[in-house]
Amino acid sequence: MTNFSLIYSHLATIVPAALIGAYLLLRQKGTPGHRLLGKIYILLMVVTAVITLFITAESGPTLSNHFSFIHLFSILVLYSVPEPYFAARTHDIKSHKFHMLGVYLGAVLIAGAFTFAPDA
Repeated sequence: MTNFSLIYSHLATIVPAALIGAYLLLRQKGTPGHRLLGKIYILLMVVTAVITLFITAESGPTLSNHFSFIHLFSILVLYSVPEPYFAARTHDIKSHKFHMLGVYLGAVLIAGAFTFAPDA
């Protein structure tokens, strides 16, 4: 796959994830719909993180002419997403809320902002 098609694949997963994540943060929690959308959100975030690992950085400092600092968010997502999932499964709602907010802020908003920064 080319960088161009990987970027569009990334957009096809992160845009719905961002919208679903915002919806989940603003709406009633614990409903069957919340649980279903939460699982879809987590799946989209994991797929997005995996896709981004294959996108070659085209500006800024790189490692092995492939990875840039923004790739750290991909690793962070893959590391962070299981925690809120298992917290919800064990009914640790406080931990679930904290981690889901962190994943959304870090992986969607902050990483998204970095993609528009020069030399990111």
